[in-house]
Amino acid sequence: MTLGYSFRDRDLLRQALTHRSRANEVGWHLPDNQRLEFLGDSILGFMVGYDLYLAHPSWKEGELSRKRSSLVDEESLARLAISIDLGDFLLLGKGEETGGGRTKRSILADAYEALIAAVYLDGGIEAARDVVSRQFAQLIAANAPDGQSRDFKTELQEITQSRLSLVPRYELLDASGPDHERSYRVAVYLGGELAGEGVGKSKKAAQQAAAGQALEKLG
Repeated sequence: MTLGYSFRDRDLLRQALTHRSRANEVGWHLPDNQRLEFLGDSILGFMVGYDLYLAHPSWKEGELSRKRSSLVDEESLARLAISIDLGDFLLLGKGEETGGGRTKRSILADAYEALIAAVYLDGGIEAARDVVSRQFAQLIAANAPDGQSRDFKTELQEITQSRLSLVPRYELLDASGPDHERSYRVAVYLGGELAGEGVGKSKKAAQQAAAGQALEKLG
């Protein structure tokens, strides 16, 4: 797990990684991560809000609130959990294990919150702040208060690999307009089937739009 923090209290780390399904199997004496999840939610909200406040002095309260909400929602936290391979270390019950619990967005997001709380309890506020600042740095720096900074390509690849064992393939369909105002049209395919199309002022922007359409179709 590439968190960048070393725990002194390994039992605290174990609790953060223990889903309630595992605790229910083993017995009441094994603590799960639900209480840590509650604490981690508050810690993330505060620290991400503080970093946004410092990073974007021109944003109004509503813009800061919308951005914070998009950064600490289930989808965003699940992506961060995937980026540090958190799912590989979760302690799950047999039912969740066989049901694909290691890739479930809700379980990953909850475990990420619990992990941040565990860092806070183990190393204090500075340790937690260091982890959160590093993990969220690029997301906080993105100049899009209304949530437009979502990385649809990464989301699509994560979902299709976990659900379908497929990697999206992008194809440039058309490029038109003068050099100073170029427009690109891109298609994204999953297993040979057209999954979405997008248009943008750059190939990357068109790919993002195509991935966004594919995500809508996948639900």
